[in-house]
Amino acid sequence: MLMRCPNCSSKDIGKIGSQQYYCWNCFVEMSVSGNELTVHQVEADGSLSSLNDLFTEKERKLEW
Repeated sequence: MLMRCPNCSSKDIGKIGSQQYYCWNCFVEMSVSGNELTVHQVEADGSLSSLNDLFTEKERKLEW
């Protein structure tokens, strides 16, 4: 599977957990649920803020 960051289109994606990925270019965290990405911004205190409202459903779909 080739994954691209929906935020910056980078392919520089690292796996940080089971079904969890991190973009090393724009520093967003992504989780895979089914065939859809959930996108989060990591805050200074380590908490996550959802960025899903910035992307269409099509932009968050995984293509296998």
